[in-house]
Amino acid sequence: MTRLQTPSEGISQETLAGLVTEAVQQTLMQHGVLLDAQALVSASVLAGSVAAALPFLPPAQRHAIDSLKADWTALISEFFRTVPDRIASGNPMVSDQASGRAPLGAGRLQNIAERAAGLQSMLLEDWAGEVAGSTYLEEKLRIPRSTLHRWQRRGEVVALRKGGRKHVFPLAQFVDGRPVLGISDVLSAIANPRLAWFWLTRPAPELNDRVPIEMLREDMLADVVRAARTVS
Repeated sequence: MTRLQTPSEGISQETLAGLVTEAVQQTLMQHGVLLDAQALVSASVLAGSVAAALPFLPPAQRHAIDSLKADWTALISEFFRTVPDRIASGNPMVSDQASGRAPLGAGRLQNIAERAAGLQSMLLEDWAGEVAGSTYLEEKLRIPRSTLHRWQRRGEVVALRKGGRKHVFPLAQFVDGRPVLGISDVLSAIANPRLAWFWLTRPAPELNDRVPIEMLREDMLADVVRAARTVS
């Protein structure tokens, strides 16, 4: 057992930081927080590093932190104001994680976010292709609203938020009035609908630059799902 392992679990601080980092990054992506790729990784790494450090502190230090009554946002902001100077001066107290190097697990989630870094500044129609609301789908594709909403709740259709609460649906995902097989599997792998649809509609290096949604429409489900899991 090393200094950075807990006696009860045997997990190292680095491994724990990696697990928390991955969970935070997935949560940010799932809830539509579209930071640029490096900011997404940095935010997740910092959260993972802090959460993993606390269990390894001596009891007295943990108790002192627990009893601290302070504005944590202000304290953290003050800390970040000092980080650039420490990095520039080569201060050894700044760890690899604090200087931006991701721990275990972070790299796997960066890939898709890196490709989609510019989405937030683009109009939805400019990158998502033709989309429509529930009224159009009911009138033109004969998809009842209740069915569409059921698919949405179950994660069986890509629904993209437009404006405040309105959702629109990319038309390329429908074949014969139903979402093409494999959409739900991709959404399970890439939880953020915007990132999932972005990946589905671009040439994917994981698929020899083929477009995943086109492959799904050709019933190449297994290849697409396998590739989606590698970028998630």
